[in-house]
Amino acid sequence: MKEATLRQILVVTDGCSNSGISPVAAATLAREQGITVNVIGVIEKGDMGEQGEKEIREIAEAGGGLFDIVYPQQLAQTVQMLTRKAMTRTIHQVVSKELKEILGDSAMEGLVPEKRVQVAGMVDELGERSRLDVVMLVDSSGSMKPKLAAVQQAIHDFSISLRSRSGQSRMAVCSFPGKQNHLDVRIPWTEEVDQAHQLTSGLTMSGITPTGPAIIEAIALFEHVKLPTGLRDRYGHNELEDGDQGSLRDHVF
Repeated sequence: MKEATLRQILVVTDGCSNSGISPVAAATLAREQGITVNVIGVIEKGDMGEQGEKEIREIAEAGGGLFDIVYPQQLAQTVQMLTRKAMTRTIHQVVSKELKEILGDSAMEGLVPEKRVQVAGMVDELGERSRLDVVMLVDSSGSMKPKLAAVQQAIHDFSISLRSRSGQSRMAVCSFPGKQNHLDVRIPWTEEVDQAHQLTSGLTMSGITPTGPAIIEAIALFEHVKLPTGLRDRYGHNELEDGDQGSLRDHVF
């Protein structure tokens, strides 16, 4: 089994989307392109409300990812935890699929305990060696302003954790809404993220939260993705290479 390229979008927000395409539909499209969408809701007091929690959960479910709702001081740890858990789950799904193709539908159930331990070890090792591309998508609506210091610290700590992996890692950091588009790329794709201060440099806080459109534009930042024609014309597009359908399977085997 070849090493995988794992692709993730991590949305950090404190409220509901209120502009543009449904973020659940956008997350579904990301998943179809082999991109996992994780979501972290950041709260200061109380909770996000029933609608906010529902949206965060549904975005993560549609994007094949994980979600959590945390206080700012928990953000850095949660970013690392969700990213690692999502990586492990994705690889486990791929390994299980391969085993089923080789051994049949009851592949995992039929393995003796020793073999299950070996499979778990293989998943962990593959997760550590695999290439990881992450777009961190930060809500810059007005209510997020007092939480941006925690976001910057989370970016810094996350970059350190990426450098400790044996596999190649890179990340990009974007804020939404952008000045002209639905998102602004604050830190372009890089393997050395030590410029967390760039997140707030020249940042304009806004009252709208276009989570769905921002996810679509984040999808377009990855190589080898194919957006539907209408979305491609509106949000931008990176052309597929011939024969490449952009799925995780194409990157793994």
